[in-house]
Amino acid sequence: MADSPLKQEISSAMKDAMRAKDKARLGTIRMALSEIKRIEVDERIEPDDARVLSILEKMIKQRRDSIKQFRDADREELAAIEEAEIEILQEFMPAALEASEIEAIIDRAIADTGASGMGDMGKVIGSVRPQVAGRADMGQVSQLVKARLAAS
Repeated sequence: MADSPLKQEISSAMKDAMRAKDKARLGTIRMALSEIKRIEVDERIEPDDARVLSILEKMIKQRRDSIKQFRDADREELAAIEEAEIEILQEFMPAALEASEIEAIIDRAIADTGASGMGDMGKVIGSVRPQVAGRADMGQVSQLVKARLAAS
């Protein structure tokens, strides 16, 4: 089975970074490819684009958490490194959704699932997640769903 197009794009970006002798970019891209390879070996699968996106999304979330911790500890130089890594990883993510687009997806999911309260949050999130994967922060989406269901 062939590599996913996104994985091939990341590999190509690694080669470009090598040629440009961009050590910071190269290190971040190698880290991403290493994580993808770890999933391939551990799960004995050839990840598709959706799986590669979820891996990148998880890496970005980890870096955001690290940035918060570094800022709390007054380690601005380490936070700056994490922010640079996020910028590089986000180059491989699809364009982010606008707030109005996310709200429309949530409203459609609530209508489609017939959700009427907080007990239906799992159904709504299950319907929304594939549509926003890699294009919106699931923590924020979850908060929006919770607010919508609490109001209904």
